[in-house]
Amino acid sequence: MNYHIMTLFPDMIDMAAHTSIMGRAIANGSISLNIYNIRDYTLNKNKRVDDYTYGGGAGMLMQAQPIYDCYRAVCENIYKANPEVSGKKIRTVYLTPQAKVFNQGMAMEMSDEEDIIFLCGHYEGVDERVLEEIVTDYISIGDYVLTGGELPALIIMDAISRMVPGVLGNDESAKTESFDNGLLEYPQYSRPEEWMGKRVPDVLLSGHHANIEKWRRTQSELRTKERRPDLYEKYLATKETV
Repeated sequence: MNYHIMTLFPDMIDMAAHTSIMGRAIANGSISLNIYNIRDYTLNKNKRVDDYTYGGGAGMLMQAQPIYDCYRAVCENIYKANPEVSGKKIRTVYLTPQAKVFNQGMAMEMSDEEDIIFLCGHYEGVDERVLEEIVTDYISIGDYVLTGGELPALIIMDAISRMVPGVLGNDESAKTESFDNGLLEYPQYSRPEEWMGKRVPDVLLSGHHANIEKWRRTQSELRTKERRPDLYEKYLATKETV
């Protein structure tokens, strides 16, 4: 998995991505991260990448030219590294609240890609013409507005990376988490057996794997029904059609 980030704030991506699990995954080669500063591709001598919007309105808009030239440089480097994909459209994600909200299913589907480009917008957004030219996916992380696309890009990369072999110490972990079966994950416990008067459920100490799995399934259903009734309704509908 190779991530290519087009941003105005490279340090923001670099510092966050090189910590914890993603940092180890980059170090061991399970994923790679290539960061491009959009300002490096502007023709403006003052390195400006924004201008006023036609038709008036508050705020500034990121211009098409520096983004497009940055995108072309990203694609050229991808084609050099992997001539087999030369000339093909590379999956390019624009982070925007005007899109479908990201979910676990999307993370799993995107984890099959070899290369993903992320465009991190700022100000009032991006000139529509360059979006039409380069973007393949519009993705949101929720119904709210942030100052830029860097945090959403990091969130999406983190979720996708967990699906990539070699990223987690135990690849099985990615298969038993919330949402993978349409339910939230069941409660989990570690040592000691009793803490502040609260004991680990007896079934988890029994060693009876069938009973443990049954308990976990029941707890997942109860937790989903309580905390995410919208997901629970979808889960019930799926069960009825099976």
